Amino acid sequence: MSETPDSAVRAFIEGHRAAFLDDLVEWLRIPSVSADPGRAGDVRRSAEWLAAKLSETGFPTAEIWETDGAPAVFAEWPSGDDGAPTVLVYGHHDVQPAAREDGWHTEPFEPVVKDGRLYGRGAADDKGQVFFHTLGVRAHLAATGRTAPAVNLKLLIEGEEESGSEHFAGLVRARADRLACDTVIVSDTGMWSEDTPTVCTGMRGLADCQIDLHGPDQDIHSGSFGGAVPNPAMEAARLAAALHDEDLRVAIPGFYDGVVELTDRERELFAELPFDEKHWLRASHSYASRGEAGYSTLERIWARPTAEVNGIGGGYQGPGGKTIVPSTAQLKLSFRLVAGQDTGRVQQAVRRWVADTLPDGIRHELTFWGATRPCLTPLDHPYLKSVVRAMERAFGKKVRFTREGGSGPAADLQDVLGVPVLFLGISVPSDGWHAPNEKVELDLLMKGVETAAHLWSDLAEAGASATVPGGGNAG
Repeated sequence: MSETPDSAVRAFIEGHRAAFLDDLVEWLRIPSVSADPGRAGDVRRSAEWLAAKLSETGFPTAEIWETDGAPAVFAEWPSGDDGAPTVLVYGHHDVQPAAREDGWHTEPFEPVVKDGRLYGRGAADDKGQVFFHTLGVRAHLAATGRTAPAVNLKLLIEGEEESGSEHFAGLVRARADRLACDTVIVSDTGMWSEDTPTVCTGMRGLADCQIDLHGPDQDIHSGSFGGAVPNPAMEAARLAAALHDEDLRVAIPGFYDGVVELTDRERELFAELPFDEKHWLRASHSYASRGEAGYSTLERIWARPTAEVNGIGGGYQGPGGKTIVPSTAQLKLSFRLVAGQDTGRVQQAVRRWVADTLPDGIRHELTFWGATRPCLTPLDHPYLKSVVRAMERAFGKKVRFTREGGSGPAADLQDVLGVPVLFLGISVPSDGWHAPNEKVELDLLMKGVETAAHLWSDLAEAGASATVPGGGNAG
């Protein structure tokens, strides 16, 4: 009896698992910490290592792309089939800082395999999840007998994600012709749990700012002048208190303009997840949940826009008292945004609100630090269905849906390239991203390989049989 494609994929993966892990361990030994200028050489060495390994995998094109910061890696492997869709895989090869004294049980850049887990900085975020595509495409070729992928496959692996992706949007704009594609696969995310495979369908955007308030030209006596002049510390507190109404909705006029509301089906899908509020509260180091009325906790952190006070200060902070009206105060705010919101319009709304709320006699300066746009993939998108089918073949289970409450550079790809962004990740919450003892579950890593092996043929069929919104058989 001949092998089925699924068994052929698994046999290939098992036969090459040891060599794959040896290579991954070698890559993890490179301390590619982009936030540390002293590690710039290591970040470059990481990019060069990956480009060489992608060439070895079979990619005819593997290039180092320079930026004003850390280098990115681009690779391309044309399908050769007329009308094949073009898929761009995104990830990053830089990692968070790590040192043994942070609480690691082992050296963070000397990877260790123990109890079916690979420990090391970058094991899950994001080198492991980038690297599973190398074995995945080889398994795809072995199982199908092809000499090139069923899709035009491109990779863009940046080197600054862990330090803010400062130059990423500019790189994407400058190289948009080389990056043209029909969809983007982001492999820098995770699943709900080891027992519940999930696909993320969106990430929130971000806008954050600092408001500097100025009252008197210097600190003044609270007995001689207090109660008769505006106090910037009090006005900072009033601004913070005015951010929300009694239902904890953001009270800034125009803030919700354009928001794409949750559908009943999406709410049902979120509710299917095995969410334990008490466990979640322990993970959040908090004692009660609280947020916008009418929404569940998951809906609040995944699909609703928010405003948070990140910091507030002003006046005397030393021991004992000092009876003054302070000269200055400061407020730091962040806004998580959802599909339909425009970051520029939100920033304008915040500026108007601050100007209208502050009284005469309080001068202010408001500084935004840039913005990240939200992204959302419709549940009925044909390419999303391909990711789900490939993942269900690998895991042998129903795949459910999540979103990410955080923000990332995926929206830059969506906005510049004008295509949908899909998420394929196998990391689980216990992997400890950014924390001591980061690890990846090896069985789940192999499921990522298997998912990637199935995905390219499925996407090719989806591209051939459907008119895909936002796509155009680029390449």
